[in-house]
Amino acid sequence: MSSDDLPDWLPAWCLDRLGGEPADVLFHRHGMSTVFGLRLIGGREVVVKARADDGRAASCVAAQAWLAGRGFPCPRPLTPVVGAGSLAVHAEEFRPGGEVLRGDSPEVAVGYARVFARLMAGLADLTVVPPLPNPRWIRWDHSDPGLWPSIGFLDERDQGAVPAYVVDTAARVRERLLAARLPCVLGHADFEAQNLRWHGREVWAVHDWDSLAWQPEAALAGAASGTFASAGPPTLAPIAGSEAFLRSYQDIRGRRFTAAELEVAWAAGLWVAAHNARWEALHGDRPVTGDALKVQADERLRRAHC
Repeated sequence: MSSDDLPDWLPAWCLDRLGGEPADVLFHRHGMSTVFGLRLIGGREVVVKARADDGRAASCVAAQAWLAGRGFPCPRPLTPVVGAGSLAVHAEEFRPGGEVLRGDSPEVAVGYARVFARLMAGLADLTVVPPLPNPRWIRWDHSDPGLWPSIGFLDERDQGAVPAYVVDTAARVRERLLAARLPCVLGHADFEAQNLRWHGREVWAVHDWDSLAWQPEAALAGAASGTFASAGPPTLAPIAGSEAFLRSYQDIRGRRFTAAELEVAWAAGLWVAAHNARWEALHGDRPVTGDALKVQADERLRRAHC
């Protein structure tokens, strides 16, 4: 993409909010948000993110700014969330560099757990409007009919493609999660290897702050313990890796989860895996998470007391 191909609203938005129009496009990505890496006239490099305005963005950016202001390694927002038609838009600093830390061993898990515990501790004193609805892969608390949250482009596909063990796992863990009566907190719900960058074993940047969620701490930690190894297509970490993650997380946070919280942690990791396995099946993708879930489901369900 060249600067001539940018959306019509973006040059004026940059001029108004950042003091200069785009001169070059450094990168362009499209997912749940559309992300533009830009070099402005004058040489300043920034990132502009735009997503459908569902009411979540302001809280997510406020949390990102809170952590960045306290030295946490994430890109610092340069603007608040500003509307552009039906879009919620903000700009943040460009924080390039670093490498993906690959692996799913207990040793790697402990490194990721340290970062997640630091992140969660940093958010503990922040008060924002909860960023609801939660991201779809962690939205077991939905009020839609049926097992899964309503997602039109998934629901219109042939649900018979989803393996029975995936559906059964999701149903059992959702019942356990809905029965929990734990307070919700703010946390990162897409804590995957692909969203972090490292210099050696020192974390350099945590990205994807659109994916904050409002769920119990144990559930957020449990989800992260299952997803931390996802450096490409989503996967499910080995049980030993998840166990090391949860143990290290509790050590660093300085409190032990109750038996009920540990069950919720294991259940939440299973819910995310079931969501990802369903996605694979409905898209005809290679069952990376599906195969791992098939192998691990029984033991994880036992730990979740489902």
